[in-house]
Amino acid sequence: MAQAPARTRRTAADRRKQLIGIGLSMLTVRPIHQVTIDEVAAEAGISRSLLFHYFPTKQDYYVEVVRAASRRILRYAAPDDSPRAIVDGYVAFIERRRTQYVGLFRAAGLDDWVREIHDETQDALTVRIMSALNLTDPPEPVALAVRAWWAFAEELAIEWTGKNRTDKDALVELLLGALDNVIALAQRIA
Repeated sequence: MAQAPARTRRTAADRRKQLIGIGLSMLTVRPIHQVTIDEVAAEAGISRSLLFHYFPTKQDYYVEVVRAASRRILRYAAPDDSPRAIVDGYVAFIERRRTQYVGLFRAAGLDDWVREIHDETQDALTVRIMSALNLTDPPEPVALAVRAWWAFAEELAIEWTGKNRTDKDALVELLLGALDNVIALAQRIA
């Protein structure tokens, strides 16, 4: 008779990583608030109470899953990349995960903590694109304009990919052209 495989204990860090990964995979089919703790625990092969050992509350768990999703976005737009590569990476992320992105960051009735993580992500993207453009310590109108441009870039990427347009390069060109114009106009009033 074959023996059952020996169970190994995971370290706390490994278990947290596993649980966050399960949450991320569930985000591919439903919004964060439809991810249940019972389903996550069952998928991990642990009890619900053990999940709460790693994340004190359901919201703590959700926050970590959303932060992990945010880190994925930022990996697509690497800080040392050129402006084109940053924008291309961001558009590629939206194109690949549009439904999940919209469900996570654009759904009606978002909790304040989701908005905060979204804002932190947009702020990090703003710093990355300004760094790639050598805009170190820009005047406030320029920094604000670039931050607002990211909101435009997000909206356009979501709409563009939702219309099943296939020319991603055209979208990237449009976004980069708009960025150049926004910066030029902001520099005039700075």
